[in-house]
Amino acid sequence: MAWNVFKFCTALRALGSVMIVFVLGIVSLSYYVVVLAHFGPALFLGGLHSLLSLLVLLLFHSLLVMLLWSYFSVLVTDPGGVPPNWRPATDEERGEADSLVESECNSTGLVLNRLDDPIPDHQRVRFCRKCNQFKPPRCHHCSVCGRCILKMDHHCVWVVNCVGALNYKYFLLFLFYTFLETTAVTLSLLPYFIAFFTDGEITGTPGTLAATFITFILNFAFSLSVTGFLIMHLSLVGGNTTTIEAYEKKRTPRWHYDLGRRKNFEQVFGTDKKYWFIPTYSEEDLRRIPALQGLEYPTEPELNALQPL
Repeated sequence: MAWNVFKFCTALRALGSVMIVFVLGIVSLSYYVVVLAHFGPALFLGGLHSLLSLLVLLLFHSLLVMLLWSYFSVLVTDPGGVPPNWRPATDEERGEADSLVESECNSTGLVLNRLDDPIPDHQRVRFCRKCNQFKPPRCHHCSVCGRCILKMDHHCVWVVNCVGALNYKYFLLFLFYTFLETTAVTLSLLPYFIAFFTDGEITGTPGTLAATFITFILNFAFSLSVTGFLIMHLSLVGGNTTTIEAYEKKRTPRWHYDLGRRKNFEQVFGTDKKYWFIPTYSEEDLRRIPALQGLEYPTEPELNALQPL
C-alpha cells in the first residue's frame, strides 16, 4: 500500500520548532567562539591583532543582525492566504468580450477549467476542493499549513512557515545573510582549524578548542549547502518562477510571467534600491506593485497578444 506522506504534516510542524532551537543554538555557539573566546579578548592585545579583531567583530555583528532580522521576518510574516470570499474577476468585470472556456460549473455559477483545457495556466479559473474556495493565480495548497498560500514556493521547516508571496524576499535575504555570516565565521576560524592539524600554537581550554572545531565544521557545512540553495533561488527569481512552478513550467513552451530579469527581480524585491537588502518594503512599492500583495501578477504583453481568441 502506498504511503500517505500527508500524515506526517503534524510531525513536520513539531520538527519546525526544534529547527528554530537548532538555528539559535548554532548562532549562540558561533557567538561564543568568535566573540567571547577569540576575537573579543584579542582586542586588548594591541597592534595589528586589535585592528584585525575589531574588523572581524564589526563584520560578524553586522551580518548577525541582518541574519536574525531576516530570519524572524520570514518566520513571523504570514506568507499570504486567500482573502475570505475571494472570487476571480469575470470577463465582464475585466472588460473582455470573450468568455472563459466552459468546462465545469460549481455552485457559485462561475465557470471552472479542467487541466486539459487548451488555455494558458495563467488564465485558468482554479478552485481548491480542500479549502472549498477559488485560488488566485500562482496559489497552491499547503498540506502542512492546511490552507492555500499565495505564490507558494515551499514549506520550510527551518522557519516553521510557508514561503510565499509576502515573505519570499525575507527568505532570500535570510539565505543571503546566512551565506555571508557562515562564510565570514569559517574564514575567521580557519587559522585555528589549521592549527589543529599542524604544530601551530593553540591557546584555550579543551572545551573552547572543541567548541571552535565544531563551530568551524558547522559553519563551513552551512556555507556550502546554502550556496547551492541560494544560487537555485536566484535563478528562479531571474525567471519569475517558484520552486513549485519550476515543475509546472516544463509543461509550457513559454512562461507568461517572465517579464525580463530586472522586472522579475522587482516583482520580489521592489523597485526602491534602498530596501533591496533589508526585510521590508517601501510604502510606494507596496502600493504600485500588485505582485507584492500576492493576488495579481502581470504577464508578458507580447505573449498575451499571441494567445488564440
